[in-house]
Amino acid sequence: MRTAGLTMNDVWAHRVLRERGVETYRLEGVTAELGVMVESLDLKHRGKEENYRPYLHLTGELRSVAPATALPFGISQVTYSPGQGEKVDAFYEFDDQQLVELASKGYFTSGFAVPGQITGIEWELPATADMLVLAPSGAQTEGDAPVVFTQIHDIGGLEIDLESSGYDLAGYFADHSKDGVPRAEAVVDARGLKARSDAINSLFTEVELGLDTEVNQAVGAPVPGATSVADGMSARLQQIEAEIAAEREQYQTERASTEGTTENLYRERVAGALHRAEEQEGPSAPPVPAREAQHDLELEEQETRRREATKPVPSLDERKRQVSQRAADLDFGEDGEQSLGS
Repeated sequence: MRTAGLTMNDVWAHRVLRERGVETYRLEGVTAELGVMVESLDLKHRGKEENYRPYLHLTGELRSVAPATALPFGISQVTYSPGQGEKVDAFYEFDDQQLVELASKGYFTSGFAVPGQITGIEWELPATADMLVLAPSGAQTEGDAPVVFTQIHDIGGLEIDLESSGYDLAGYFADHSKDGVPRAEAVVDARGLKARSDAINSLFTEVELGLDTEVNQAVGAPVPGATSVADGMSARLQQIEAEIAAEREQYQTERASTEGTTENLYRERVAGALHRAEEQEGPSAPPVPAREAQHDLELEEQETRRREATKPVPSLDERKRQVSQRAADLDFGEDGEQSLGS
């Protein structure tokens, strides 16, 4: 038998208890099953002392109460009209296996969210209740029926889980493991969590992950290989300087062998003539002043080479400009020799 119910805080419940000669049946701690129209479902997290363990917060309206055993007069269910039932708050706890399933479905991604298909429907939730049954009047009046007053225990904080409710809510979550944005090192994105449940980050504390120790060690420890890196850079710089000097020497040799350049003219006309003159004079020892002059020339030549070695290697455009300038100088010199000869 089904009958309409009233809450125990209704004014009529107090009148019934005060009336004498009224047949009533009072039952306490009755195991019952609630019919709750779920209005919202949010993913929230416990505090730091519980490692921010996730849970679901369910809110809805009480629509029916079905006791495990029939009430007096064969009452099997008490119903409430929409808007007449009490507000219900329930908290669904995930077990460890369900948390593993949620993680495999992308719990640590920004796209993870509570499924919408499990709201707007009636859930059956376990609870205990106190009931007051008012017997119908002795006169067999048409439509006369017992009246039931109910009071649900902890209606504002029902604790439920897979075992007590029979609902495996982890199975309703969609798989976001491939379409979400992963969070490095399994640290939950605070923005994603705030958008879902005003909570902060992960299932594990910093102490368990050892983040504090690792960060302190990383900050306090010296940088490995710093000395070897500096030595390697110094050796590399020396190598580059040697390569530049070799390239400059090769460039000068090429200039000396290239016809029309100043170096080539000096080697062919000046240095060659001096060499031939020395061969004709013979290997006589020069006087002391000549040796000193030669020594001064050698020192000056070494100084010149040292300065040349420290000069940066000219770029290709600079070389072209120098060649063009020297070619113009040579053309001017040839024109001057022709005018003098004429």
